[in-house]
Amino acid sequence: MCGIASIFSYHRVAGPIDRDELRQMRDAMVARGPDGKGEWYSPNSRVGFAHRRLSIIDLSEQGAQPMESEDGKLVVSFNGEIYNYKALRTQLEAKSYRFQSNSDTEVLLHLYAEMGMEMLHELRGMFAFVLWDARQGKLFLARDPYGIKPLYYADDGWCIRAASQVKALLAGGKLSREHEPAGLAGFYLFGTVPEPWTLYRGIQALPAGHYLQVDDAGVSEPIGWCNVASIFVEASQTGLAFSKDDAVAEIHAALQESVKAHLVADVPVGLFLSSGIDSGALAGLVKDQNQPVEAVTLGFSEYVGTADDEVPLAQEIAQHYGVRHHVHRVGQQEFARHLPSILAAMDQPSTDGINTWLVSQAAAMQGWKVALSGVGGDELLGGYPSFHDIPHWVRRFAIPSMIPFLGTAFYKVASRLSAIASPHAPNSSLTNPKFAGMLKYGGTYAGAYLLRRGLFLPEELPTVMGEELAREGLRRLQPMAYLNQQLAGASQFAERAPPAMKVSALESSIYMRNQLLRDSDWAGMAHSLEIRTPLVDIDLLKKVAPLLTALRPGDGKHALASAPSQSLPEHIRNRPKTGFTVPVNQWLQQDKNLDAWKQIPALRQPSCPWARRWAYTVMAMNTGGL
Repeated sequence: MCGIASIFSYHRVAGPIDRDELRQMRDAMVARGPDGKGEWYSPNSRVGFAHRRLSIIDLSEQGAQPMESEDGKLVVSFNGEIYNYKALRTQLEAKSYRFQSNSDTEVLLHLYAEMGMEMLHELRGMFAFVLWDARQGKLFLARDPYGIKPLYYADDGWCIRAASQVKALLAGGKLSREHEPAGLAGFYLFGTVPEPWTLYRGIQALPAGHYLQVDDAGVSEPIGWCNVASIFVEASQTGLAFSKDDAVAEIHAALQESVKAHLVADVPVGLFLSSGIDSGALAGLVKDQNQPVEAVTLGFSEYVGTADDEVPLAQEIAQHYGVRHHVHRVGQQEFARHLPSILAAMDQPSTDGINTWLVSQAAAMQGWKVALSGVGGDELLGGYPSFHDIPHWVRRFAIPSMIPFLGTAFYKVASRLSAIASPHAPNSSLTNPKFAGMLKYGGTYAGAYLLRRGLFLPEELPTVMGEELAREGLRRLQPMAYLNQQLAGASQFAERAPPAMKVSALESSIYMRNQLLRDSDWAGMAHSLEIRTPLVDIDLLKKVAPLLTALRPGDGKHALASAPSQSLPEHIRNRPKTGFTVPVNQWLQQDKNLDAWKQIPALRQPSCPWARRWAYTVMAMNTGGL
């Protein structure tokens, strides 16, 4: 796990790169790589790589980056982990490739020499890298299928810059800070900036599962090489029949194999432990690998003695599996003290990630460099309420939503009624801000997903962004088209795939990718901690997706709970889904430094969800109130 930065002056008449700019980009990411730094420049000084290193695999200097091939024709700067690197190395050695290190980075170099960009299909892991091929005079940028590791770039027509963080690109001092309306609109719709947008016009995210190539002719469009929705499409078309028992047995084997792969490291690997099935099952699966388990749980002072307190059940799970367990409690005062550091580490605005920053801090206090997280279990195995709600809404509203203008008319009437009712009945369904959008959006999977996951509806954005900025942001973002693109693995996918697969594709490609995984990256890296996600693994998805048709709602999470040789206790397996909550609503009411939302009339309404207030507060603190 590292921080990477690169600059390529690709235009035929462009001069050498600015080395000071590259170093400033690199050193803005010290927390990503406190164990070392490096830089490399091409003979003509038109290409430069810089690197910050967090040593996880091959802790020696032989694993330092940027790394050159033996003949100097290939150079790579890599962020992430390749879990199957040992098997790949064995294959390459059989073809007479010689290795100077024990790192997975060197495997990337030789595998590229052997296969070119086709090598991406051989990699199992989380990764983002930049690679210079002097033989072809090309720069390659690539990113893993789920987008676990970030990679951002800026192209001004003369020069391309790339880095692991948006703020690193800005730290170079050469890029405009003009805000991107689509990024702003996306943030208010989803609580995070949806890729490929960022908060800045000149900076884009390389989409997950894509690569980019640059030569003196210019910058290509991102080229997709792996698509999560397409894997679900293939799974839905296999025609294979599985019994429930066979499917569960196959899922167990796939989970055990994924956890084993994610434990590959030359340093100890810890675990984030909550009271839920995902992290609890991981604790048991790690124990099954005959590896000592050490876990950390985050608790909040405000929740002591309530059902929202994660600590008691986490302690029970730890005892159940013989886990060495650490508990870290946080209260409002500690949160307020850390908030400036949290915002500084937050590479792009997010309404989530506070809990990950705090639990990562607790892990770092234990001296950890690597921690496993249960992110991804709900998306893969149908654990969210959205797996029930979205198909239900689509069935209920599909026909009414097709009647011209009915949805728009209902929205206008319901919005007026909601405004009238809000002061008198703040908790009624009528005053729910999304109630008005049911007929307009509820009849399609994309629209129903927006209702289920969205913070605001598109019609509401002027209340927090202003009319002009909201109009421009929605024009550029095209939110419904954006959502439908996540189901575009095949032309028949949206019509023929099982409902659970469609919801899983949406949850994995939007909420998990843009929020949970991105938050895990910036929040973990703020403490020089690598967060690994065994339940977010493309090999696991390929094995499990065809099995899902054999399961009924709820079976997937039960399969996860029973995957360890010693299953989770029954009362934990069967407790209702609660999610991990942070007492932000209480903090918003108590801390005067968090009252920016009070200047917006719509956010002061008694029926206003607290998440909307928090979103406006986060954006105000990041941008000054845009």
